[in-house]
Amino acid sequence: MTDTAYLEGLLAPVPDEIDAVDLPIRGTLPPELTGRYFRNGPNPLPGQDPGHWFAGAGMVHGVRLRNGRAEWYRNRWVRTASLAGKPFVSERGLDRTAVPANTSVVRHADKILALVESGFPYELTPELDTVGPVDFGGRLTTAFTAHPKLDPTTGDLHVFGYGALPPYLTYHRLTAAGDLLDTRVIDVPGPTMMHDFAITEHHAVWLDLPVVFDMSLVGRGMPYQWSDGYGARLGVMPLGGGPVRWIEIDPCYVFHVGNAHEDAAGHVVLDAVRYTPGSFLAQWSGIGGTTAGTEAAHAGGGSLSEASRAAGGVVASDAAAGASLYRWTIDPAAGTVSEQQLDDRSVEFPTINDELVGRPSRYRYTVGGGEIVKYDTVSGAASAIEVAGRPGEAEFVRAADGASEDEGWLLSIVSTLNGSELRCLDAHDLTEVGAVLLPRRVPAGFHGCWLPD
Repeated sequence: MTDTAYLEGLLAPVPDEIDAVDLPIRGTLPPELTGRYFRNGPNPLPGQDPGHWFAGAGMVHGVRLRNGRAEWYRNRWVRTASLAGKPFVSERGLDRTAVPANTSVVRHADKILALVESGFPYELTPELDTVGPVDFGGRLTTAFTAHPKLDPTTGDLHVFGYGALPPYLTYHRLTAAGDLLDTRVIDVPGPTMMHDFAITEHHAVWLDLPVVFDMSLVGRGMPYQWSDGYGARLGVMPLGGGPVRWIEIDPCYVFHVGNAHEDAAGHVVLDAVRYTPGSFLAQWSGIGGTTAGTEAAHAGGGSLSEASRAAGGVVASDAAAGASLYRWTIDPAAGTVSEQQLDDRSVEFPTINDELVGRPSRYRYTVGGGEIVKYDTVSGAASAIEVAGRPGEAEFVRAADGASEDEGWLLSIVSTLNGSELRCLDAHDLTEVGAVLLPRRVPAGFHGCWLPD
């Protein structure tokens, strides 16, 4: 492993923007899939080294599907102030438009937004041109998460922002019409890196975990690292207002939540991909992040592979296990929580049928290594399909007349060093329905979305 592994292999950026039309297809694409698939991820400009995988300039790859055809592919950098060379921090303070916008894409209130958790959203057109930053009429003054949660009943979009300076955590709610309302400061003890959260019908669930801002790392990629002294806890907050109930848990980290819901007993059930301290530290050092081990390696002229073994001063015997799907069952009234590992395979990027966000849902879709994995959380069964490449997040698209939760398709960009395909799988049994052969390799990235016409 080299110090710039995040610029090599399947993570290597592409040098330019291209357009292609009438893309070849293997198999058959369902005619119902008429719309656009967009996938965001880091893609530094040629010659740039952002210092961390998460810090590269955002590039969105798009595929236009219509009536069983793949009409076009194009890729575009998000034209942010950062891409134009403006600094995030200057003598005037923070510029929340000077961010990479490299993590996810969502559509809300007829706006397509490219998101990153350090600053403002950027609006895109359906053709991937950049409109500009969005601050909701000046009401947004904090960062805006890359993982907002859309309530399927109310249409409200629940959002938060975290930062290195107080207030460290702020909750926001956007109405279905896109108006930003109900801003609340959430008290946490320090500048935690909160990448994701969850909602249920009546609550938000916060993940206050021990990866925190470190001022000494500013200017070196991502200035966050593991802190044994910070602690780990989950917080349950009534969406209608009221205090957060915090419950301590074993130290861990979570990048991505699967779903959460309230059960009949009033418990809050949270599913997420959980990193042990060792697996987090090994992962973090491998993509440019600093740990006590990497500090020692740099000081002594060592390599990141050595640092990964040291893993921040902790013997990372569990590093090879990766991250796995876990469940926490929280009793807010009693202030207790139980924890259960749902599977031992290493996975990431959990997705669900988005019509069930915050509600009981049976299925989770994840990716890991060279496979896409489906979990049945009722029976406990897991099924997987090998994809002969590195799969990206598997986005669930519900069939219009679907009667069951898993009636629909999964869309995932699968890449090798030689190229990429947009795979379409039957979400019920994971069989391939069709695939779009893309005109170039798409670097491994983060999150995608399906935008139906």
